[in-house]
Amino acid sequence: MSYRSLISFSTVVLALAVWAAPHSAAAAPEVVWRQSTEQPADSLEGQGHQKFAELVKKYSNGRMEIKIFPSEQLGKKAAVIDQLQAGTVHIFNSTAAYLSKWEPAMKYISAPFVFDDRAHWLRFMETDLVKGWLKNVEDKGGITLIGNYMDFPRGSWRVIVAKKPVKSIADIKGLKLRMHPDKLAGAAWSHLGAEIRVLGWTSVYESLGKGIIEAVNSPAALVESMRFYEKAPHITAHREYEQSVGYMVNAKAYNSLPADLRAAVDKAHAGASLYEQGLLDADTMASINRLKSKGVTYNDSMDTGPFRARMTKFYAARAKAGELPKGFLEAVEATR
Repeated sequence: MSYRSLISFSTVVLALAVWAAPHSAAAAPEVVWRQSTEQPADSLEGQGHQKFAELVKKYSNGRMEIKIFPSEQLGKKAAVIDQLQAGTVHIFNSTAAYLSKWEPAMKYISAPFVFDDRAHWLRFMETDLVKGWLKNVEDKGGITLIGNYMDFPRGSWRVIVAKKPVKSIADIKGLKLRMHPDKLAGAAWSHLGAEIRVLGWTSVYESLGKGIIEAVNSPAALVESMRFYEKAPHITAHREYEQSVGYMVNAKAYNSLPADLRAAVDKAHAGASLYEQGLLDADTMASINRLKSKGVTYNDSMDTGPFRARMTKFYAARAKAGELPKGFLEAVEATR
C-alpha cells in the first residue's frame, strides 16, 4: 500500500471512529432498572413482563432498559421488598393485596363476593378511598404502582374445582374446601357453609386424592397444569374476586424519572397489560376445552347472587364490630 493510500485509509478509519463514538454513546441507556418477578419467563405472566421491557425500550427510544429477573431469582417476597425499598430493585410484581403490610385495608380489594362483577370492582378501585390506601403505602413503605393496577390480570377468573358438581350455594354446605392461610378468605367461605382446610398449594392434588379435601378454589388457567381435574372433575366459575398483578415500584426512583421516561413506562405498562390479557383469555379457554374433551364438566352459568346476598350479612357484622376499613362498604355501595 502506498503512503498516499495509507493516509487516505487512515483518514477514513479516523472519520468512522469519530462518527461512531457519539452514536455508540447514544445507544447506551440512560436508565437501567431491575425487575423481579415471581413467575417463570416462559409463563403467560412472564411473557407479559417481557413485553413490558420491550415496550419500555421502544417508547423511550432506547433511553431506558428493564432487566428482568424471573422465578424469584433475587429472593422471596420479603427479601425483594427490602431491596425494592432500598432501590436496588426497582420493580416487583405481585398482587397489591401484599401491600397490606403498610396499609391493612388493602386486603379488602380481594374481598370475596362483595363486588357484583369486574366492572363494579374497577369502579371501586378508582375511588378516593383506595387512592388514599395507596398513598399510605407510598408514605410508609416508599412503594407505589405503575399505571393502572387493574389492567394486568393475574391468572384468570376464579373457579371452584370439586369432586361433585357445585351448582348452587346449597352445594357449599359441609364441603371440605382447601383454603390458603388468609383469615378473611377462610372466614368468608366458612360463612358460606364450607368446612375449611388450610393447606399449601402443592399439597392440593394429593389431598384431593386422599379425601382430605373435596374442593379447591383456583384460577381457571391453573386447573390443567396442576392436574386437579384428575381427582376433582367438576369445575364451576364463581369469580369470587378479581386479581391483578401489581407493578410495585420504588416511589423515589419512579417519581424522579424525567416526565417523558415516566410516560414511556406508563404507556409500556398499558400495552403489556393488553398483550397479557389476550394471551391469558385465549390460553384459558383452550385449556378448558381440552379438559372438557377429557370428560371434565365446566359450568359458567351458576347464579352467584345468593353468594353475595349471604356475604352481605358477613360484611355488615364485621362493620358493626369495627373490623372493616372505614368507608369500605360505603364505597362499595357508591360504585355499585
